[in-house]
Amino acid sequence: MGRRAEQIDATRQRIVVATVDLHGTVGPAATTVAAIAERAGVTRLTVYRHFPNDEALFSACSAHWLAQQVLPAPDAWQRIQDPRRRLRTGLTDIYRFYRDGADMLIRIHRDLAELPEQQRQGIQHRDQHWQDVLLAPFSVKARKPTRARLRGVLGHAIAFSTWQSLCLDNELPQQAAVDAMTDLVLTVAERRSH
Repeated sequence: MGRRAEQIDATRQRIVVATVDLHGTVGPAATTVAAIAERAGVTRLTVYRHFPNDEALFSACSAHWLAQQVLPAPDAWQRIQDPRRRLRTGLTDIYRFYRDGADMLIRIHRDLAELPEQQRQGIQHRDQHWQDVLLAPFSVKARKPTRARLRGVLGHAIAFSTWQSLCLDNELPQQAAVDAMTDLVLTVAERRSH
């Protein structure tokens, strides 16, 4: 019985790894069950047996890929009271994550509309959490209109598409991108007093 369970686990792992490889090369929208089965060395039926729907397969694929990444640490940012320092630390951490996972993240964000709903919501929730943590020290004194502008600019600063535009499309060095977005957010934050 133990040997059979090990074989099942090994097959499941091959399917997950094959899916991660395909998502990172052709993207989720172009990844088919037939391609997964071929890359994993199994039949399509075996893929369906292990993962009866896209949600289950994508969830396992995401968990596997994320487990191999050094994720941003918003809990560590929260311990920084100074808004400027928290912002710079958070953006540096987020942009490092984007850089390290660029091959996968480019395809995930390109194919966002094709992802299972739970995965899209997970990405939105994660980004919202990052935004809330970075916004918190600014919000204390800001008036309502300023908070809304600040939230919008901060959302832009943490967006993967912003990092991609600055660092990949326009070849801005990582630290320069952090500096530019920090300056933008701080400019909006400082307008609260005017």
